[in-house]
Amino acid sequence: MSAEAVTKTVPEEMKTREKRRRRFWTLQRKETLAGWLWTSPWWLGFLMFSLYPMLASLYYSFTDYKVVGATQFVGIGNYVQAITQDPQFWPSLGRTAYYTFTMVPLALIGSLLAAIILNQGLRGTNLYRTIFFLPSLVPSVALAVMWTWILNPKYGMINNLLSMIDIQGPGWLSSTKWAIPSLLLMGFWGSFGGSSMLIFLASLQSVPRDLYEVAELDGANAWRKFRHVTVPMISPAIMFNSVMGTIYTFQSFLYAYLTTGGGPQWATWFFGLHIYTNAFEYFKMGYASALSWCMFIIVLLIIFIYFKLSGRWVFMASEGT
Repeated sequence: MSAEAVTKTVPEEMKTREKRRRRFWTLQRKETLAGWLWTSPWWLGFLMFSLYPMLASLYYSFTDYKVVGATQFVGIGNYVQAITQDPQFWPSLGRTAYYTFTMVPLALIGSLLAAIILNQGLRGTNLYRTIFFLPSLVPSVALAVMWTWILNPKYGMINNLLSMIDIQGPGWLSSTKWAIPSLLLMGFWGSFGGSSMLIFLASLQSVPRDLYEVAELDGANAWRKFRHVTVPMISPAIMFNSVMGTIYTFQSFLYAYLTTGGGPQWATWFFGLHIYTNAFEYFKMGYASALSWCMFIIVLLIIFIYFKLSGRWVFMASEGT
């Protein structure tokens, strides 16, 4: 090939490469645009219904915002008032912590036991799965109404059954001593067979059978196999359910609001109910926003502690056995 032909070929190849590059970038831009369009319902919903309300509540937490009237900037005044002057801030936080750190372990143990039972391959397992999962499908309002009737101290089913064996039933929701245990009973009944059970069941079914066979060769009994094989292998599921359960339970509001209204004598006045009352009954939106961010920070600290401690007991497959 002559030098003149080579000189003509090089620009043509460069032009071809440039055309290909432009086509590639045009196609890439189209795919990117299509991706943004297809995901727009999610990110538009996130921006409008999650991110914007969060940022707005953060701003209002530094203001004296009462829906009606001018909004005044008060700096950290709402936070100072909550921590030092609000008579129900610390008590409601303590009740919420007591409820959370009692409810979460109970729900974990109950859902894990249910998952272990369903993982045995017993006859009628599909029916048992349906029965265990049904309570989590009952609407919370209906569940609260049902348990209010069951726990009625005079006409409720439980106290009537106790009276048949000459036992005086407690006041349940009308008693300052039994109000939170009553809510724990309601929460446990509605949560032990729900999504936590399904996560545990899936985790149990993913445990390699070889590990159990090796443990049996070493002479391990059922308890030792559960402790040294099952628990380490499902520890990520335990961690996940613990985190999600803590986040959900710390925001407890509905059961207390529907059954006791925070009573009797503030016995079930949870932090979520305190936020709701200040926001939608007293219309102290700025102060309620500050309380919400206090809850957010507290839950964030608890989850941070969970993750700091998780390295000591949560087994990751990449770490080996």
